[in-house]
Amino acid sequence: MTMPAQLPAGNATLMHREAAEAADVVAAQFARNRDTVAALAARLRDAPPPFVATCARGSSDHAATYAKYLFETRLGVVTASLSPSVGSVYEAPLRLRGALFIAVSQSGRSPDLLRNAEAAKVAGAHVLALVNVEESPLAALADTVLPLCAGAERSVAATKSYLASLAAIAQLGAYWSGDAALLAALDALPDALREAWQQDWSPLADGLVEARNLFVLGRGLGLGAAQEAALKFKETCGLHAEAYSSAEVKHGPMALVGAGFPVLVFAQPDETGAGAVAVADEFRARGAQVWVAGQGGVDGRLPLPAAPHPALAPLLTVQAFYRAINALALRRGHNPDLPPHLNKVTETV
Repeated sequence: MTMPAQLPAGNATLMHREAAEAADVVAAQFARNRDTVAALAARLRDAPPPFVATCARGSSDHAATYAKYLFETRLGVVTASLSPSVGSVYEAPLRLRGALFIAVSQSGRSPDLLRNAEAAKVAGAHVLALVNVEESPLAALADTVLPLCAGAERSVAATKSYLASLAAIAQLGAYWSGDAALLAALDALPDALREAWQQDWSPLADGLVEARNLFVLGRGLGLGAAQEAALKFKETCGLHAEAYSSAEVKHGPMALVGAGFPVLVFAQPDETGAGAVAVADEFRARGAQVWVAGQGGVDGRLPLPAAPHPALAPLLTVQAFYRAINALALRRGHNPDLPPHLNKVTETV
């Protein structure tokens, strides 16, 4: 009989150690990329792209969701996700002349992402790579590279590189829009991330030890954070979780929410927050087990520090969540660093 491997202590997992580095990573990244971002932002203001196309998979695609809402709300520039299979499998020619094409990747090696970036460049798009491995093929072919500066990330579950992707998008959005409040908030973000890492979300872990299914709700700028959380529940905890917009969940999925059903809500400190809290209250009235991060009443509230700007709140939410999910995985008997059947780099075609 094979005995299960002994699990590491909560603060000894690679996931815990790497997620704890996010604030320092973001600070270094902002300093490293400032001039490049400023130059790109000036170029985009002088020759505004007709639209932005993003291309990514997994956690990186959840960062692209954040880019969509940030660029559309702050700049009014339509931002859409380009499916990697359109270029790599269907080989469909796309009309991308003048567009900003953003490829988000940790490794910069996935064949389908590379094929789409190459096709976008041929089609006349400006290719921007947000990539952690600076010597990667993706970085080599891009017109502009914003290194994520996350350093080595050995846990299969991405943490600091995901937050670094969000930070790179936020920095670009701030410089491109010229939003003085958002620009100033960037300087406060590393300290806010450090504070978020110290938040106590143990009630979430306590309530999900025996769970089998879960909804994670967000909206607008917070939707990508909900998508990332749902992926991490599956990846690190063996817990089936689905992410929905707090508006979209009312179009069918809410029929599943009854007594005892777990729901985690990420309430943004912006125009979407009140609606998210209202949905949480509705589910709680049905007897669902509900936690709300950031807003709402005392019952089921998960604490977060005040965001230096509402657009940066998702980074704080995810940082606090990473500490909680690491603890939950261990309590459920899983090593968050070694999810079954998964590799650090997934190379799809």
